[in-house]
Amino acid sequence: MKEHIVSLLMKVVSLKKEEIENLVEAPQNKDFGDYAFPCFSLTKVLKKSPNEIAKDIEKKLMKSKEVEKIVTVGSYVNFYLNKKYLAENTLKEILKKKDKYGSMEISKERVMVEFSQANTHKAFHIGHVRGTSLGESIARILEFGGNKVVRANYQGDTGMHVAQWIWCYNKYHVKEKLKKDETWVAGIYVESVSRLNENEKFKEEVEEINRKLDSKEDKKLNGLWEQTRELSLESFEPIYKELNTKFDNYFYESEVEDRAKDISKELLNKKIAELSEKAVIMDLEKFNLGIWVLLRSDGTVLYSAKDIALAEMKFNKYKIDKSIYVVGSAQQLHVYQLFKTLELMKFKQAEKCRYVPITEVRLPEGKMSSRTGQNILYSAFKDELVEYAKMEIQNREKVSGKELNTRALAISIASLKYVMLKQDVNKAIVFNKKEALQFEGNTGPYLLYTYARAKSILKKAKSKEKKLVFGDIDEKERNLISKLALFPEIALSSYNNLAPNVIANYCYELAQIFNEFYHSEKVIGSTNEIFRLSLVECSAQVLKNGLSLLGINVIEKM
Repeated sequence: MKEHIVSLLMKVVSLKKEEIENLVEAPQNKDFGDYAFPCFSLTKVLKKSPNEIAKDIEKKLMKSKEVEKIVTVGSYVNFYLNKKYLAENTLKEILKKKDKYGSMEISKERVMVEFSQANTHKAFHIGHVRGTSLGESIARILEFGGNKVVRANYQGDTGMHVAQWIWCYNKYHVKEKLKKDETWVAGIYVESVSRLNENEKFKEEVEEINRKLDSKEDKKLNGLWEQTRELSLESFEPIYKELNTKFDNYFYESEVEDRAKDISKELLNKKIAELSEKAVIMDLEKFNLGIWVLLRSDGTVLYSAKDIALAEMKFNKYKIDKSIYVVGSAQQLHVYQLFKTLELMKFKQAEKCRYVPITEVRLPEGKMSSRTGQNILYSAFKDELVEYAKMEIQNREKVSGKELNTRALAISIASLKYVMLKQDVNKAIVFNKKEALQFEGNTGPYLLYTYARAKSILKKAKSKEKKLVFGDIDEKERNLISKLALFPEIALSSYNNLAPNVIANYCYELAQIFNEFYHSEKVIGSTNEIFRLSLVECSAQVLKNGLSLLGINVIEKM
């Protein structure tokens, strides 16, 4: 409904549409109206005080059909929407557009979102769930805004962590059969970290393995790398399917190594990079970005140079307009070093790169780490969530077999993903199992339950479809309609800021308002049953749309 207020103001305010859109706001306190417009920016043009301008706008627009009343408070013009007009426009639009309600045609650019980045030879843990959930949600929000999105996963399948894993396997587990089991894979990596501290010579052995893998001179070693790499990657695929994520492109460090070496030498020849103790570096000190090493002194390539090669591949091969990096905040310096290097080498799409930092997920007892094993494996925790969900379902209803498993998994994934997405991306999450398992409050299961309740009401209704009549609208109904009307603005805000938490918080607030309406208002059998059933249907639809943008699938029974 914001566009209706913008259209009204365009008739009486000498500002461009975009300027008015940026100024119109929805007050948190509904006592100040549905929308408010500050008049400070008009004082220079109109040569009047903002209070006088506000009064003039009130006089000119007070008889508009869209508004019930207009009240000026100081320099603000507060608009109270006409209840019937609000209801009719909002509900009809939702019922017409359904899954498309709230979607926009902001841009048709081809945008690559790079996210997840789970390294081979390590565990997929709870921390990875945040990056995977965030990246998928951002991709969906961009698509909702009209973009063509390419989902990309850049996984570290080479480097010291791989050399450590292979060293530990060959030295201590060589007689064991290779397993497609992330727990087994992760265990060997954690063990390697511990054993490397036992003897200084072990580190030299790992460095030699890394050198041989880099040069590909040892066929047996390279064969073991290929086998274990494939097993590790295959173990991730069921996880991505459960998390409702599918990638269009998989990138691997190994495929950009050769180009990364060439780029490093090109930068050296062009005097953009320099030699330091035989290593090729980018001296970015004058930009307060420190020293960025591209090639080690032994000629092996670091992931810094590989990221330059990857950026080149993204834009040149896949013809994208923008590249969004959803990467851990611990890598912030690295990402900005990359962006600055791309700028210095006059890479023309450098300004088309954007960084979305992911703050870490901590346990109540401290930071998680793949190196020490102090983390929660996704698969183990998911199984725990599923068992708890089954118990909660069976406490409410007699369900078993495939139906029980399907519901329990959907509830578990919703609880896990919602915990990761309801927080601001800049805020660290202290992951508490007990809180994630709650079926009430600001949780994923609560939102699924609200949707299921709405669908249950619609199924019980015996009324055949009749013409929707808009009669008297009470406060609870108006509050719900106002919230439904806000969804397009919420989607836009989330799009502009690449912020799924805006959608998540809206969904929770909508669920609360819907449940307040449901508990206090009779729907089936009421005198205005058709109208209230439409309200229920629209609430379910908008909640579904919001959850879909979070990558959470709804279910019709809990």
